[in-house]
Amino acid sequence: MKEVVLCGLFILFLDAVLWWALWAGLLLLRFSGCGGLAGVWAFGAVKWIILHVFTSLLTDGKPQVELRRLVALLCLLTPVLESGRMVMAPPSGTYTGPPPDFSMLLLGLMAASLACVVWEKGLCGTGKMTKEKSKQDARRLLMRVLKYFRPDSLYLIAAFSFLILGVICDTYIPLYQGRVIDMLRGQAFQINCYYAVGQLALISFGSALFSGMRGGIFMCALCRLNKRLKHLLFYSLLQQEVQFFEENNPGRLSSRLHSDVDRMGRTVALNANVLVRSTVKTCLMLHVMLGLSWNLTVLTCLEMPLLALIQNKYITLSKELKDKIQDCHAKNKDLAFQAVSGIRTVHSYRGQENELRRYNEALDQLCKINRQSRIYSTVFCLFRRMVSVGIKILMLLQARSLILSGHLSIGSLVSFFLYQKPMSVNLREIMYAYGDTASTVGVISKVFSYLDRTPKCKKAGVLAPEKLQGRVVFQNVTFTYPSEDKPALKSVSIELKPGKMTALVGPSGSGKTSCVSLLQRLYEPQEGQILLDGEPLHHYEHKYLHQKVALVSQNPVLFSGTLKYNIEYGLKDCSYEKLRETAKRANADEYISELENGYHTDIGECGKKLSEGQMQCISIIRALVRDPQVIILDEATSKLDVEAQHTVLQEVLSCGRTVLVVAHQLKTVEKADHIICIEKGEVVEEGTHQELMAKRGRYYRLKEELFSKKS
Repeated sequence: MKEVVLCGLFILFLDAVLWWALWAGLLLLRFSGCGGLAGVWAFGAVKWIILHVFTSLLTDGKPQVELRRLVALLCLLTPVLESGRMVMAPPSGTYTGPPPDFSMLLLGLMAASLACVVWEKGLCGTGKMTKEKSKQDARRLLMRVLKYFRPDSLYLIAAFSFLILGVICDTYIPLYQGRVIDMLRGQAFQINCYYAVGQLALISFGSALFSGMRGGIFMCALCRLNKRLKHLLFYSLLQQEVQFFEENNPGRLSSRLHSDVDRMGRTVALNANVLVRSTVKTCLMLHVMLGLSWNLTVLTCLEMPLLALIQNKYITLSKELKDKIQDCHAKNKDLAFQAVSGIRTVHSYRGQENELRRYNEALDQLCKINRQSRIYSTVFCLFRRMVSVGIKILMLLQARSLILSGHLSIGSLVSFFLYQKPMSVNLREIMYAYGDTASTVGVISKVFSYLDRTPKCKKAGVLAPEKLQGRVVFQNVTFTYPSEDKPALKSVSIELKPGKMTALVGPSGSGKTSCVSLLQRLYEPQEGQILLDGEPLHHYEHKYLHQKVALVSQNPVLFSGTLKYNIEYGLKDCSYEKLRETAKRANADEYISELENGYHTDIGECGKKLSEGQMQCISIIRALVRDPQVIILDEATSKLDVEAQHTVLQEVLSCGRTVLVVAHQLKTVEKADHIICIEKGEVVEEGTHQELMAKRGRYYRLKEELFSKKS
């Protein structure tokens, strides 16, 4: 790499020598031209041959491709530039060739060098192919975000229209300021100056008005986009299976839903606004600046890329030094902590001097790196100031020459300088908006991954019969939780009969909860199937299944809101009369009516204003109001008194319902028509209470171990 850089510098020097040799020869021979445009192209071809020969000699006949491209650029730059000038602005007299100006030579060499660096580092440098795929993915994601703006097309058209009008007005403010300055020197001051000031005021007012309209409409469109994306993402999250929520932290999902969607919409929308505004403004300003002086414009355009190259190099070096500084801080902290925490050992072995020496060495290392960092910062500031000052000196020299030759006025020069700084600001805004958008690609990708995720469960069918018997059959069901290796259920085959109460008993971790979760279709079995009236569960319509198969758990989940909202949660067209009648059958209407607002009483966050028994009672009413045919009681009456338990069991067993009870109380189990004893994921015993007690097997021992303590 160093060899290529040295050879490139030599080629630039040789090109400058050849350029001055041409003009020196022409002056000695008293020629006023160089053979016209054909002579310029001929000189370029001769220079190409000479530079190619010298490049081959420097690289032992194997010139690098980067050097060949630099040679081609140097030789073609002047002929192409002069040909363009002849086409765009034909001379009035005989063409005499490029002017023998030192600033033009310097501009050519700097432009060629900068173009080569940008090409090699940005387009043809190493890593282009490896980054191509990521760039395509980023572009695809950004285009997809823009598609979500389609419903806001009218807003965006209006916003971008106001944006362009505001940019046009804003761009011409410095130009009219320069005209006002030129008017101050003229003789006809009164009319023309007032007219110019009026134009300036009108343009300024238009800039403020259109910019305000643009900002307001953009924010309105952004709010609509955020609302739309949050709705879609929340809908997608609600469709996912339970396993998904077990694998993803709720706080992280909430952050994706709020912070990431806001950041995604804000970044894309506002950066698109900045990119369009700055790009249009830059093009307009460049057009005006070229009209004022193309020489000064070229110098202005050279400053930003040079500063960007210097800054990128400094950022790379600065990052390495910051990492070293962080390591040194961590080492110093560790040394101090070890010495202080082990002070007894340090005193016992008189190691104070040794610890002090180690700590001082670490501090010296930190000071050395800090000093190196300050040196780099100083050199960076020096180079940046030198480049800026150098460009400004060249601009002032060039401006003096143009003013003396009558090609530039004082007002135009002031206008140009008023454009120069905003031009640099616009370029920085474009670079920042591009970088900020690129940094948000990861956030956008994650949000879209949730939007596109397909639930890992069988798609629900459309079966929704008017009458359901409620016969449930587990056929050789084997199930393993995704986060575990050991099966929770092993070839389980059981039957729940309509109008009968079946009790599922077993020690903790035996598989009772797994049976309940599978019956609710929260998970899918890996082997076997669960049939409801002879049809697999996934054949039924989703809402219908969860209305006909209801669960009442020991620790019910309630939501913030009123009692009525929680009871009719998920139902449509649930009348107040039906709700109250169900509460009466559950022996709960009396205490609910005694509340201050009755069924409209607010229960607080997650039902914190209710007791455990009241929460369990509300959960029972919520299940019964759905008229389920299969009802699961997972220790659902443990917090109720004896009378309430009896009332609830009578209501549950009415209407020929299929009842599955997961109980830990002997009294509840004894009333079951059928008892299934499950252990380690397998059914070990079945029968009535009397039959299983007579066997004196696992159920008998389980009764002695567990039920006798809780009876």
